[in-house]
Amino acid sequence: QVQLVESGGDLVQPGGSLTLSCAASTFSFSSYWMYWVRQAPGKGREWVSAINSDGGTTYYTNSVEGRFTISRDNAKKALYLQMNDLKPEDTAQYYCAAGRWYALDPAEYKYWGQGTQVTVSS
Repeated sequence: QVQLVESGGDLVQPGGSLTLSCAASTFSFSSYWMYWVRQAPGKGREWVSAINSDGGTTYYTNSVEGRFTISRDNAKKALYLQMNDLKPEDTAQYYCAAGRWYALDPAEYKYWGQGTQVTVSS
């Protein structure tokens, strides 16, 4: 059974930093595009960032460009999201997901984690 397990979510003050992690198991992690997707209360899922299979290509939604950094360690089957200068509007449940190709629509992703909560508040 494929598992993606996120961790690292927390309550943080505006301007603070967090690093999210996603541990993968039982699938060919190094063959997949990996994504971070978030969902705020009462809102739909929002694509945040993507990284290709070897980590050489990354994409970000405009609202996090320059503040968030996605990375991966294929040897450890791990995905990361370094988040700096956090803002209240970053408050959401953050999910990691895996897809066989690059896609902006989360509906196309094959595997999902259970999510980790990030709350940005003073």
